[in-house]
Amino acid sequence: MKRPDTADSIAEFEAALAGNARDEHLGLRLYISGSTPKSLRAVRNIRAICEEHLPGRYQLEVIDLHQNPEMARLAQIVLTPTLVKYLPLPQRRVIGDLSDTPRVLAGLGSGTHVSPASTPASGRTVLPGERNVA
Repeated sequence: MKRPDTADSIAEFEAALAGNARDEHLGLRLYISGSTPKSLRAVRNIRAICEEHLPGRYQLEVIDLHQNPEMARLAQIVLTPTLVKYLPLPQRRVIGDLSDTPRVLAGLGSGTHVSPASTPASGRTVLPGERNVA
């Protein structure tokens, strides 16, 4: 019996992953701190990003840490607003008001990318294992 070529197997696997990534739903949680301008901007921005780039492919839950402070400890949230993509794995986090669409999409690893023609210096994507220094 002939063994399959490793390079062909990897290419087929990656192609299958790319195809499935477009069909997967994203599980998102946005952690905010009350009705601050930055929190409200983050809610508005992530809803617009999801509707434009991920229509019908996401579930968004907004969690106000002023109303439920224990969630900050459980989810290990230090700064707000923080967007957490918990599904599909790996988990990813984006901190800030989510106004930089290309960085948000890249940070989510959603398979949907926007050409970052002009990326502002403000805002930063924080990937798992990194620490955000504000």
